[in-house]
Amino acid sequence: MALYEHVFLARQDLSQAQVDALAAAATEIVESNQGKVVKTETWGLKNLAYKIKRNRKAHFVMLNIEASGDVVAELERQTSINEDVIRYVTIRVDEHEEGPSVMMRKSDRERTRRREREGA
Repeated sequence: MALYEHVFLARQDLSQAQVDALAAAATEIVESNQGKVVKTETWGLKNLAYKIKRNRKAHFVMLNIEASGDVVAELERQTSINEDVIRYVTIRVDEHEEGPSVMMRKSDRERTRRREREGA
């Protein structure tokens, strides 16, 4: 089985519960086709560099997937149909990153700096 990272951007007007439901639906697609979702990370609502389908912000979600190419093709097909997803990308990787991803470590660093500034 190959390893993939699948990142999708959901519309800014969705609630966090709806974004979690999108991630659960993607997980269900993978697992119903004999794949495995190793890790799911929600990176939160972030600003976009430019407007995408009239959205200035988007909810970012990453899935680490262990599956065959057919499963990924089905996941991408289902994702492209969904109106709530404005962009997605799937990348084949040699190995999954252990622990939190770079985006999660970045937000932790920013939170720590903000606390230090407020305390000083």
